[in-house]
Amino acid sequence: MAEVILMPRLSDTMTEGVIAAWHKKVGDTVNKGDLLAEIETDKATMELESYQQGTLLHTGGGAGAKLQVNDLLAIIGKAGEDISALVTGNSAAASVKTEEPKKEPEPAAKVSAEQAASAKPAAAAIDISTMEEVVLMPRLSDTMTEGVIAGWNKNVGDAVKKGDVLADIETDKATMELESYKEGILLYQGAKAGEKIQVNDLLCIIGKEGFDINAVINAAKTGSSSAPAVSTEKPAEEKLQAVVAPALQTVAPEIVNDGRILASPLAKKMAEEKGIDLRYVKGRGDNGRITKSDIDNYIPAAQPKAAPAAPAAEEVKSTKPAPVAAPAGQVSFDEVPVSQMRKTIARRLGESLFTAPHFYVTMSIDMDACVAARTKINEVAKTKISFNDMVLKAVAVALKQHPKVNSSWLGDKIRYNHHINIGVAVAVDEGLLVPVVRFADTKSLSQIGAEVKDYAQRAKDKKLQPADWEGSTFTISNLGMFGVDEFTAIINPPDSCILAVGGISQVPVVKNGQIVPGNVMKVTLSCDHRVVDGATGAAFLQTLKSLLEEPLRMLV
Repeated sequence: MAEVILMPRLSDTMTEGVIAAWHKKVGDTVNKGDLLAEIETDKATMELESYQQGTLLHTGGGAGAKLQVNDLLAIIGKAGEDISALVTGNSAAASVKTEEPKKEPEPAAKVSAEQAASAKPAAAAIDISTMEEVVLMPRLSDTMTEGVIAGWNKNVGDAVKKGDVLADIETDKATMELESYKEGILLYQGAKAGEKIQVNDLLCIIGKEGFDINAVINAAKTGSSSAPAVSTEKPAEEKLQAVVAPALQTVAPEIVNDGRILASPLAKKMAEEKGIDLRYVKGRGDNGRITKSDIDNYIPAAQPKAAPAAPAAEEVKSTKPAPVAAPAGQVSFDEVPVSQMRKTIARRLGESLFTAPHFYVTMSIDMDACVAARTKINEVAKTKISFNDMVLKAVAVALKQHPKVNSSWLGDKIRYNHHINIGVAVAVDEGLLVPVVRFADTKSLSQIGAEVKDYAQRAKDKKLQPADWEGSTFTISNLGMFGVDEFTAIINPPDSCILAVGGISQVPVVKNGQIVPGNVMKVTLSCDHRVVDGATGAAFLQTLKSLLEEPLRMLV
């Protein structure tokens, strides 16, 4: 008897999945453990293995189709078996199409140009999401609504294999590499580097040479009100001329790195010190990565010279974000597009500040004992412990005693979390990321220190994944390393509180009736008054203060 396979829930927050690719076709034999399909969830693209054996009789949609959790995904049974009742009984999937193994319909993508031209109404009805050659803009984070093409790693006409990096996509949280799950020739790009594409809009077309892309492009334009600007690949000289020609005296050298630049941290630092623009440096490392030797061997004489300054009263606009010292009396500025990350920061924190009624509680903490304890710990610790690691550990212990602070506002209900996941705000060039130290109360100082250092490095290298920054129950923002004594932070929703940590200052303090030098740190707790009251926030800070002033207590 045929068996139904429903769209599984592959993550705790998943409500729907997108079929990234099928590895079996209708009519193929399927064994237990065979890879059926790749499913794109809200957090990652995951492989779905078959737990049944037989012949694949029906699929709930083609590559790119979106199905709700528990919608009909596939039917496996004996060849020739009648499955009409199963398809009808699982009709919750809105666009399920019955497919017979012996009578596969011709894919819509193979409509000829003549047919498309003579039947315009039919072209509008083409569902490009089901076409095998089409790649749509994927949702690479839980809050992503659009992506920016940071750079293409394949040009039109290039051969593409499964696993090849197609493009770097800038989302609202990070720049991520998009790997191809198809093989063929890159026939079309839905946007140039720097342009935006909405989620599920046409990103590119990968297929065989001679494939008619016009029907697909027309269907994409007709079916989407936000159809992306389309382009074919232009020579690098044309791209360069459009951007920098007005400001050059001489013909500029070819830009060899268009979009996101792969370079080692040492190479970036050396380039910055030597004033070398990495766009003009050819990398000889893996995937064109720029290394130290590339910087050492680079001859900067080929870089373009800037045009002479404009008249004093003239207003000058620059398309480049690199700061340039303006002559006295000249108005000069840079204008750069708002990044996806900055848009999301503005939206989410704006909503938080103007929706959640914030109040703030500040307390001074004597850090003398922590300073002494950290010195002794680091004499034997494999991973050097920072004061931020000690604060994080103390916060985790304090949250166990004050569960109301470890809570989330969910509109019609309040969630009191039993687990403790602490988000640590990390500054990156484009804005702010908050990777999460999970179950922080169960981890040692060494484990916390190693994890935070790893997150910070991966955030700067743009290698964090969506799962790394989801699920916090409390957040810490520390500006002490920048010499900040005290500040207030905006709550990171849906958390109810965030702790702003200032630097440790040596100031005169009174101990035992005597004025002596002391190490004092100020912390400010921002609370959502819908969930946490003033007395609750103050009690939490009292516990935190006692733990940091006697650090042995948080190790028991």
